[in-house]
Amino acid sequence: MESSVLKQLNTLPNLLTCSRFILAPILLWLAWQGYETAFFIVLAITFLTDVLDGFTARLLNQSSELGARLDTLADLVVYTILAISVWWLWPDIIQREITYVLLVIGSYISPILIGFIKFHTLTSYHTWLVKLAVVLLGLSFFILFIFDLAWPFHVAALVCALAAIEEIAISFSSDEIQSDIPSLWHLLRH
Repeated sequence: MESSVLKQLNTLPNLLTCSRFILAPILLWLAWQGYETAFFIVLAITFLTDVLDGFTARLLNQSSELGARLDTLADLVVYTILAISVWWLWPDIIQREITYVLLVIGSYISPILIGFIKFHTLTSYHTWLVKLAVVLLGLSFFILFIFDLAWPFHVAALVCALAAIEEIAISFSSDEIQSDIPSLWHLLRH
């Protein structure tokens, strides 16, 4: 059993996912030190590993339940640290955009809490809408904090809310925990 877990961990997709556990505290330290440029570079690498882990898992036929759980946990760590980091680096922008910031945070926390209450574990749905929300949110972070242009962040926040609603609906509609559900429609048609 133990060697099986180690073997699953030692795959390119899972190593990419685990790299986010290393990059997250680096982001926090860079933010604390006020190193904006370095923060953006490490953030871009972090987002890239988030995109590449799932892609390489499918490409190399190395998708696993462990990988899905690791990805969810890595996301939880990164996004928690990201919220703290952007507050330290750009408190004025965060205060100005607090409604949308809280919408994003609520959209992230609500499905996790509901899934955890129902299934007593973290859910790892990885829906298409969540993937779209993550891409839009990632791009909008750079636009917001580099160019101080807020409307892409507003759009991303609304997509995050829609993704959260879908994930909550999946939790309510499922009798057992499942990973990698493309959409509520896919769940309901089976």
